[in-house]
This record gives sequence, structure tokens and C-alpha cells, in this order.
Amino acid sequence: MQLDQFDRRILTALQRDGSLTNGALSEIVRLSPSQCSRRRAALEAAGIITGYHARLNAAKLGFTMRVIVRVTLRAQTRDDHIHFSEWLDRQPEVKAAFSVSGSADYVLDVRVHDLEGFSDFLHERLLIRPQVGHIQSDFVLKTMKDSEDLDLSGWRES
Repeated sequence: MQLDQFDRRILTALQRDGSLTNGALSEIVRLSPSQCSRRRAALEAAGIITGYHARLNAAKLGFTMRVIVRVTLRAQTRDDHIHFSEWLDRQPEVKAAFSVSGSADYVLDVRVHDLEGFSDFLHERLLIRPQVGHIQSDFVLKTMKDSEDLDLSGWRES
């Protein structure tokens, strides 16, 4: 799907506020509500827009601890990676997980209420996984930037 300036404006506006009505979106993008609706539906159908959600304030909900965990597996077998990946999917504390290059195999973004919650996750669930060889935990002291918004201003179709 080729994106024009209106599609990019729609995507940028929806990244800022996914709850925009087509009427409100049309004022921002400078298209009619019906055009915005058709374009939004096309972007959804193409899989460019994958969903809408509310962004919650984790600290205000008591999730005051964020830990970046680097995990190195014992072995590099396909089965070990599959089993570990499947296990990650079932862990509600793991907000993001990345298979990475470098000294670790995975980097996890873990959110918990407190140190005891992290200790339980670490000792009762992560370290007992047979695939896990080594972990390194870094406690986030201050979040400087936390955004998944994409800058579409200089975007070009490849």
C-alpha cells in the first residue's frame, strides 16, 4: 500500500490519540469524515494500524519497578528458543521481549509492583527455566523517554 501525505497525517494523529473520531480526525487531517473513515479502514485492512489501546500510567497503578533483564540461554538449540519464547508469552510481567545480538540472547522489559514482586518473578519463574544459563538485571532509575510513536515526517515508500 502506498501512503500519501493524508495517510501519514492520519497515522501521526492516531498515534497521538487513538480515540479520535473520524470527525475530529478530519479536522486535523483536512479531509472529510467519510474520506478519513475510508482511509482509516484501508490502513487497518493493510495491517498498518494493528489496534488501539489506552496508555496507562504504570506508577499510578502501583507498578513502580521496571527492570531490563538480559537473558542468555544455556544452549542455542531451536527447541530451547521456541520453549523460552512460548514461556515468555505467558508471563504478564514481561511487557516486551526482544531476541537480540550481542552478549545476551534476549532482552526483557519487566514491570512489577516492587522488589519482592521482581524477586518472585526472578527466583520462582525465570531462573528455574531449564533453558536459562545467565541473566543480568538493570533496574530503571528514571525513564527519560518511553514512546512507540513512529516519526512519519520524512518517511518514503521503499
